[in-house]
Amino acid sequence: MHLVSLSDLSATDIRAIWAAAGAPARPMQGTVGWSFEGNGVRTRTTFIQSFRELGLAYTELPNLLKTPERVTDLAGYLDPFYTLYVVRESNHQRLADFAAASRRPVVNAMSSAGHPCEVLADAHAIESRLGPLQDLSIGLWGPPTNVLRSWHELAAVLGLPVHHFCPREFHADHSRVRFSAQADARVDVLVTDGWPNGFNDTRWSLTPEHMARLGQPQLLPTPPFTLGNELAFDPVTSAQFMGYEQKLALVSVQRAVLMHLLGSR
Repeated sequence: MHLVSLSDLSATDIRAIWAAAGAPARPMQGTVGWSFEGNGVRTRTTFIQSFRELGLAYTELPNLLKTPERVTDLAGYLDPFYTLYVVRESNHQRLADFAAASRRPVVNAMSSAGHPCEVLADAHAIESRLGPLQDLSIGLWGPPTNVLRSWHELAAVLGLPVHHFCPREFHADHSRVRFSAQADARVDVLVTDGWPNGFNDTRWSLTPEHMARLGQPQLLPTPPFTLGNELAFDPVTSAQFMGYEQKLALVSVQRAVLMHLLGSR
């Protein structure tokens, strides 16, 4: 089993991961092949903490998938040395191809198409604080990004109703996502993410007026957030801000993901 996108998991898998996130770490043996493109200071910090809590060694493999070598050959040579891989790689298709070639579990630590562990952690934190996700209305704000696409996938797997407020050109057919080009529905939680390259429509900078029209939802801005782009006000000053500590869920959920994938082998 891999976690390249949330579509790789079933609802049962997700619930098992969240249940394990609330339990003590189960010591494991093995070595992680660890390749991390870019900064990602929170994701890097919490994955390394997860490796330590599980007793897993890890070996840095800089730019693992940036070489011209075929993924079949990479996996064939490296699999005997590693128990699983955790890879942050912008080229989502190459990451997916590597996972298909490998005999070891592969975890997407972020790609251009998705950020599955981040969204699993955020959703778990929301449910832990506010109650069952099925009883909540989740809102997404702004143009589609890897984070917001992973929310679309989570909605499909768990059958969650999700509202995505974004410009009309980004609307798509989705059985569980209602698209809207204006703040026209009340939601319990609103998720934002940094704008993709090339998007600069300040009409979609979230304002206190938008928040009021949405019913003053709890606000979960995906870091690193940028004032003046996706946010027109400082979320830290808002009573609706879910808080820096919300991201502590990254450690427990990432740890649970590793336990779940290794346990499924």
